[in-house]
Amino acid sequence: MTNDSSMMRRIRSFVRRDSRLTDSQNHALDAFLPQWGLTIEDGMIDFDHVFQRKAPRVLEIGFGSGASLLSVASLYPDMDFVGIETHRPGIGALLSGMQANNLHNIRVYYADAVEVLNQSIPDNSLDVVQIFFPDPWPKRRHHKRRLIQPDFVLSVIKKLKPQGVIHLATDWKHYADQMMVVLSQISNLLNQAGKGAFAERSLHRPVVTKFEQQGQRAGRVIWELQFIKRMD
Repeated sequence: MTNDSSMMRRIRSFVRRDSRLTDSQNHALDAFLPQWGLTIEDGMIDFDHVFQRKAPRVLEIGFGSGASLLSVASLYPDMDFVGIETHRPGIGALLSGMQANNLHNIRVYYADAVEVLNQSIPDNSLDVVQIFFPDPWPKRRHHKRRLIQPDFVLSVIKKLKPQGVIHLATDWKHYADQMMVVLSQISNLLNQAGKGAFAERSLHRPVVTKFEQQGQRAGRVIWELQFIKRMD
């Protein structure tokens, strides 16, 4: 592990929660995680081997209960998706949904995203990295815990193919502005919406999740960013 990755892991952007699993989620974890789960111990992922085909690859970091990931994977069966989450009930819900909808184009990590990026995702291998509604850590003293920081974004860019997209969404204006500053200052990223502009809602967010609905009921606007990795 490099010194840079060690520095990134000193302050975690998430807190593991011991939420109660439903019977369905617990069953899904036991029955399907061995089949559809990936681990850091597996080493660098061979996408062609894991999915048994060549296809565009999308990484979603922090998929929550998996509603959006299930929907987009169903809409785009010719694309492969890898989800990372640290909340076991969410993973159980995703696995249960995969089984119910007969989806085979998703794989799952129950792990820290920084560690997965550093140890499991090959450079220049992803077409899209999407991070929707990461914890905003709204209190000023907690802003350092926010996931979208320069070092983290640089590690994401390494994993994107040229012309690959980093796609973010948040319902906290201050965090949206921070995201815009961080991504705009990276020279090999280009804002697809134009300099300083936020994007329209993407087709890769086909459903309004419960979390998003909560933000809307609280009167918060959804802010979306899509930046493309420039060709070398």
